[in-house]
Amino acid sequence: MTFLSPGRLWLLALVPVLVGAYLLMQARRRQAAVRFSNLALLSQIAPRRPGWRRHLAAALFLLSVVLMTVGFARPAKPVKVPRERATIIVAIDVSLSMKATDVTPTRLDAAKTAAKKFVQDLPMRFNVGLVSFSGSSSAVVAPTFDREAVGHAIDGLQLGKGTAIGEAVFTSLQSIRSFDARANQDPPPAHIVLLSDGDNQSGRSVTEAAAAARAGKVPVSTIAFGTPYGTVDIDGETVPVQVNKTTLRNLAHDTAGKAYEAQAGSELSEVYRHIGSSLGYRVERQEAASQYVFAALLLALAAGGLSLVWFQRLP
Repeated sequence: MTFLSPGRLWLLALVPVLVGAYLLMQARRRQAAVRFSNLALLSQIAPRRPGWRRHLAAALFLLSVVLMTVGFARPAKPVKVPRERATIIVAIDVSLSMKATDVTPTRLDAAKTAAKKFVQDLPMRFNVGLVSFSGSSSAVVAPTFDREAVGHAIDGLQLGKGTAIGEAVFTSLQSIRSFDARANQDPPPAHIVLLSDGDNQSGRSVTEAAAAARAGKVPVSTIAFGTPYGTVDIDGETVPVQVNKTTLRNLAHDTAGKAYEAQAGSELSEVYRHIGSSLGYRVERQEAASQYVFAALLLALAAGGLSLVWFQRLP
């Protein structure tokens, strides 16, 4: 709980003053009563009453003063508000190593299936774009709400030579900056999900890409697809294609994203949970003064009602 006008809380210092004044009045009341030496007359002037009832009414009144003061200081509580322009770019590696069959039926087919499910499961408030990369990268689908268009584009991805992870990040960032007319000066909140299995073999370095993403405040979550035992046939030669987990992990770490290792697409759901909490909402402070004022009003009414019923006067 925070306060939008915390300086007003100094008024709470008046509460001890009111308590002291109340206790002083009670002491003077008792002193005035014992001045009468005639006990019969004393019983008529100061009849015995249940003291707790009188104190209860006063306590309720003081509590209402405390709550009204807190409300006057404009208390605010954090509230999660959905972001309107939230954008996710899915970048998929289509290098030749992605045809390895250590993930059934192939790494690329498994990645396609996982990415399509990931896109379909995203709430409609997210814009989704698609980037593919091998020796170079290209924006296949600009950020859109059209899940079907993105799904068809994923199905149509084709293999190519080389792996340009750094270029994929730069292309994704450019796609984000082209989101709408104000995106260049006011980029939408965004996240990149990059699926890959290999080293950065061409284009700008992963270190440069991470620095650009960090400067743009765009986290990159990576998913390392494949196993250490994958192989592919290139020109009749069997070539081992191990996953470079370190490169992908460093990219995620340097951009405040998350790094995952997946031999299938199941971990994409974990990626979304992370993205949903960090990107799908923003936290705003929502004023809650009315709640405190309402509670104070109820207490004041209770104090006044009890005092009228028991003592025929207000506290």
